[in-house]
Amino acid sequence: MNLARHFVRHYLLAVQFFTRIPVTGPLAEWVGFSPAMLRASAAHFPGVGWLVAAAACAVYAATALLLPASAFTPLAAAVACTIATVLLTGGFHEDGLADVADGLGGSADRQRALEIMKDSRVGAFGAMALALALLAKASLLAVLGSQGLAVAVAALVGAHVASRFCPLVLVRALVHVGDAHGSKSKPLADQITRPALAVAALWCAAPLALAAATVGVAPVASGLLASGVALLWMGRLLARRLQGFTGDGLGATQQVCEIAFYFGMAAAL
Repeated sequence: MNLARHFVRHYLLAVQFFTRIPVTGPLAEWVGFSPAMLRASAAHFPGVGWLVAAAACAVYAATALLLPASAFTPLAAAVACTIATVLLTGGFHEDGLADVADGLGGSADRQRALEIMKDSRVGAFGAMALALALLAKASLLAVLGSQGLAVAVAALVGAHVASRFCPLVLVRALVHVGDAHGSKSKPLADQITRPALAVAALWCAAPLALAAATVGVAPVASGLLASGVALLWMGRLLARRLQGFTGDGLGATQQVCEIAFYFGMAAAL
């Protein structure tokens, strides 16, 4: 019973931290808070992807079914579900992508890049990265949606879960180089344990199996392969330029791996 209680509390803390879903009042008091709990909640990051994927799938399906059949309907549905995910997460990971693009694009010096990433203002590199990332998501989802509603739904389910596992691999492999006292990555500042990584992997199993049962093993495997390549690229980039990860780097990794999953799956189809 204690194990189940801790599991639920850590999951709700992850939901509270990574989304705009309110966990307040008596529920928040029951969940509690401590730095150790916040670090433990990172194992449930892919579980948060379940909620984000559910919202994205619902909005995509509703938009596709409400609009008349047209070549542009998948694109409209893709844009609508992307808006829904940004609203649900508060653009948390998109913000990280913009900060990383500004930092790494704005200076070749490591310390200066880290300083730029702390600036809340969005620069030219960040704006370009955000625009291109949103365009990539919408266009790739439209391509997937053109193959049928089930294909788009399977892609959303797989991508939102798998892409939230990828940053945890970086936490395990690299060291934290951000401001441990003021950074939004503070709960991830300590190395994630192997059991926690195993819990995160278990969160991925059922959604990926469901996606594979819907569209076949090969497209999902291709999506995972593409996400893996993106993860390796992001890990190498952060290690070379920053000598470790920051919270922004983890958010950027989630975004890049999500887009890569869509691309890999679309290419396989």
